[in-house]
Amino acid sequence: MSASTPTAVTAAVRKDAGDDPDVTDGLEVVATVSWNDGGEVTFSAGEGVGTVSKPGLQVPPGEPAINPVPRRMIAAAVRQVTSRGLHVQIAIPGGREIAGRTFNPRLGIAGGLSILGTTGIVRPYCTRALHDALRCAVDVAVACGQTALVLVPGAIGARAARARFSLCDQQLIEVGNAWGFVLDLLPRHSWRALLLVGHPGKLAKLAAGQWDTHSRRSDPPLGLLAELGGTGVGGQGPGAGAATTEGVFAVLDKRRRKEVGDALAARVRQAVADRLRTVWPVAVLLVDMSGQTLGCDGDLSPWR
Repeated sequence: MSASTPTAVTAAVRKDAGDDPDVTDGLEVVATVSWNDGGEVTFSAGEGVGTVSKPGLQVPPGEPAINPVPRRMIAAAVRQVTSRGLHVQIAIPGGREIAGRTFNPRLGIAGGLSILGTTGIVRPYCTRALHDALRCAVDVAVACGQTALVLVPGAIGARAARARFSLCDQQLIEVGNAWGFVLDLLPRHSWRALLLVGHPGKLAKLAAGQWDTHSRRSDPPLGLLAELGGTGVGGQGPGAGAATTEGVFAVLDKRRRKEVGDALAARVRQAVADRLRTVWPVAVLLVDMSGQTLGCDGDLSPWR
């Protein structure tokens, strides 16, 4: 669908989630683009798109819940047409009602859904196909002679790992949420060392014994953070009321952030080592959404 006026144009598409069990499947996403007086590309939330109300997410409070990567992709697309200032409004009719079935309310996203993404690529969700692909990734690493493997949840961890270490493609595996499956594959082979790199929002769940880190099948790790650092999650003090791990770390001073990050990394490392029951060492590096180090535990020298 598309429509236009002398000052704006509107276009819409209907989301097809494919095999992914996504509550937003079939919803219409509507973009309205109009001129603005500045030279920038600006954004606003239309009907059904939420507004960030708490710190700790990738965009600050008061901003529409449109993540940085989708913003960059939208800006790049419109810049192919004009260099003038533009305003982009994204709407999802019915999104407010659907948002109540997601984690958005507890994360501090009010009034609707989020426009998410770190790559712009939707990967179909099929457990068997995912496991087959991960098994192949481990086998390829072995066949290529890799002995110091790096596991990451996704794009944030992958970028951080590649920025810090000289890695070949076969050495780094994106696990997604299937941590238990991948870790159980590893003892079949001989490794020199294993490194986990990623955001604590995912990796902290391993310390709590949650080996499938999908948000539908695991709990947020805020309670563990409170236990480790006395951060005041759910009570008083720094971090009180924070809805995400990023929000908890964001309010800690530099020294305390490192203490809590290192303690959390140690708990993750120990949980993984206990599951593996092997003699080869495990290391953990935790990073925030921008890729900055929050904490680490274990020997990183095999990847230097």
